[in-house]
Amino acid sequence: MTLWNKKTVLKSTVEQLQKKFNLDMLTATIFARRGITNGKDILFYMENDLRFQHNPFLFNSMEDAVDRILQAVPDKDDESGEKEKVLIFGDKDVDGVTATTILYDCLVSMGVDVRFKVPVGDDAYGLSMEAVDEFAAEYGSLIITVDCGIANNAEISHAAELGIDVIVVDHHNPQSEIPEEAIIINAKVPLSGYPFEEISGCAAVYKLISALRFSKSRWYKTDVTLLNAKTEGSSITIDCIKLKNLVPQSRMSETITPGTKSISESRLPKYLEGQLILVWDAKLNSTLLTQAFGYGAQFSMLDIQSEISSIYPQLSKIPLSQIKLQSKIAKYGNHEPTEIGGFYNIFVTYANMELKKEHPEFAAEEEMDLQLVSLAAVADVMPIINENRLFMKNAINSINKGKIRKGLAELMAELNLTGKRITAKDFGWTLTPAINSAGRMGLASIAVDLFTSNDSSYRNNLAKKISELNSQRKEYTDKGEEIARQQAKDSITKYNGKLCVVYDERIFKGVSGILAGRFMSENKIPSITMTKVNDIICGSMRSCRGFDVTQMLEEMKDIFLSHGGHNYAAGFSLKAENLELFLSKLKEYSSRINLEQEEKEIFVDAELPAEMITADLLKICDIFEPSGNSSEPLLFMAKNLPIIQGMVMGKTERQHLKVTVDCGNTKWPCIMWGAGEKLHNEFDVGDKIDILFSIERNMFNGMETPQIMLSDIKLSTIGESND
Repeated sequence: MTLWNKKTVLKSTVEQLQKKFNLDMLTATIFARRGITNGKDILFYMENDLRFQHNPFLFNSMEDAVDRILQAVPDKDDESGEKEKVLIFGDKDVDGVTATTILYDCLVSMGVDVRFKVPVGDDAYGLSMEAVDEFAAEYGSLIITVDCGIANNAEISHAAELGIDVIVVDHHNPQSEIPEEAIIINAKVPLSGYPFEEISGCAAVYKLISALRFSKSRWYKTDVTLLNAKTEGSSITIDCIKLKNLVPQSRMSETITPGTKSISESRLPKYLEGQLILVWDAKLNSTLLTQAFGYGAQFSMLDIQSEISSIYPQLSKIPLSQIKLQSKIAKYGNHEPTEIGGFYNIFVTYANMELKKEHPEFAAEEEMDLQLVSLAAVADVMPIINENRLFMKNAINSINKGKIRKGLAELMAELNLTGKRITAKDFGWTLTPAINSAGRMGLASIAVDLFTSNDSSYRNNLAKKISELNSQRKEYTDKGEEIARQQAKDSITKYNGKLCVVYDERIFKGVSGILAGRFMSENKIPSITMTKVNDIICGSMRSCRGFDVTQMLEEMKDIFLSHGGHNYAAGFSLKAENLELFLSKLKEYSSRINLEQEEKEIFVDAELPAEMITADLLKICDIFEPSGNSSEPLLFMAKNLPIIQGMVMGKTERQHLKVTVDCGNTKWPCIMWGAGEKLHNEFDVGDKIDILFSIERNMFNGMETPQIMLSDIKLSTIGESND
């Protein structure tokens, strides 16, 4: 029997969270129970503003990538008509299709001569020699790989030999050797500089696009120093932050007792050499510098306060000493707010707002891009933490306001999602499987066409085609499962109970990943599904219980034609003649696999008395939405709830349970899928039950009502308790 576990949390921890972040007790308790107590993590739950996302120039190679792409933008004054040719090479899954789409749209808007290529038919994953040669024959000069490329050393070296530059924008685990000839944007590469590794390939491309947009700012590549002088008792402290592309490069602070040191004896002249010096209130700063060093302390300073106040009038007469107290970044930080910190935060916000004011199209384009970025996050099972939460919250919000990007609107209509309140669950259960079907069926290019075409009639036809492909994909999946199910079960003993391995030529290549995922979920062990295409064995692997599949594949790399992926999802290919060798290596390796223990307990976010189970809980649930990987929907527990109605739903063998429980002022309908047999066997109307549940919004006939979804249920045996 599964244990319901409500972790104990310290009262002091809850109280600290309540006070610092202005939370109610239940929300603070849930944060504490989930181990989310760092302000930098809580920020992404409490805030929606995109200004809290990470600066794209934190990637150490970002400026190089931007400059190389800008070289490919045609000069309007060049009358020769010659344009540099650019190829975007993507992957065929949702992440690759969406990454290809948003970069293609961006480069087209910049006037770049760009085309895209994604794998079709039985094309292998990743950049191919054939694609490089074809592009070279067209006199192409720049290839940008998206959601692939980090493992394509040979292909990138070949491109370099042909005079073609390559930018790799990827998020897959790097292998022992990474392409030296390429500019690489991948948060998982050592020393990438980026603070958050778990972004999708599409999100990495979105970062590149954000950086390209910022290149239109007057602050691009400008060496800026923010300076602030302040009195501290009888001394004067001068704080400085050097910035490039809004990223802090260094900090300096010097405290001076007036009359004890000349300006030349301080560190300031050397530190400020060649910098554009920005201050908040030039008159005050000049006065304090004169007091510190005498009248020889003269710097050319730009007072940015008036410029910032033109966009934010409420700041026109506010000193930094007050601005620092309004900083949300400081609120969520682990340090006391400082004046120079407040100056930095407001300057970054201003610089980005200034850019969008000068280029209003950027805000609209960003909104549309994030809808695809969010689909990619769900499809590639990225953790819904950190900036991924900002991406998804903004995307879902814009979709539910009816501001849906081209292609997605037509697909949603085809899938009967128009007018429905969209959640992350709709992304995962309906939208991403449909988009993925195009690539699985060998027609990924039509998914890119769906999102890039300006012809609405054509997009409608493509949306219908993708829906048809999804139905066909389901048939192939069911057939493959029927073929392989027994082999999957029989293989477990052969591989020491640590792996489930399937190979059958009748399995359609496009569904091998789905089958590997199903066998992994059923057997709770890492699973491999393989098939054969033109004398090449193609395999997909899905993992669980802490086992990193990429490490295993890297150890066997000598027998693969290609391999790569993420910790828990990867793919590979090898010659058919090496299949037996691979299987023998798997058998030997399986004896060394250490799997984490299966979870035998369910962790509860809060135990609630009946009177607290009201529709107001939805407000708390909304804080923790969107849900997904590493951010599961809130799970509550309640005890001793009387059943006042009960029924079994469904006409198939798998029937569902619906009971109504009495919570005092509220009578709650509760649904549990596949649990119809519990009624009249484990409990009946009139009994009292304990339940594990989440709360959802149910749409029916245009009406939205809250509904309890049960995860577990049992007859009550003990008295009531609560948080």
